[in-house]
Amino acid sequence: MGRHPAHPDLLVEWAQGQDAPTDHWMSNLPATTPVADLVRWAKMRRRIEHDYRELKHGLGLDHFEGRTWPGRHHHVTLVTAAQAFLTLRRLGPKAEAPARASTRPSPPKTC
Repeated sequence: MGRHPAHPDLLVEWAQGQDAPTDHWMSNLPATTPVADLVRWAKMRRRIEHDYRELKHGLGLDHFEGRTWPGRHHHVTLVTAAQAFLTLRRLGPKAEAPARASTRPSPPKTC
């Protein structure tokens, strides 16, 4: 793909076996930007949209009904902290679950 520094690039996603492209993005980044970075940044939009939906619907970002700036600031701060916590839990190593005592009766011992 030839890149001209003064013109935006068109990045097209066209899956194998498909009749038409599935998505596309325009970029005005420098011509020296690696294509892998362009793809990563283009795909990042889906993650951002997912996080926004989680903030709004799952964590209650849109539930604030107060009328003061301090109240709004407090609400957004708590929602953002909850989002950060969930993100760290999602990205962190999986902790092993502690062994639980069985609730089933032990089989009778035979001699």
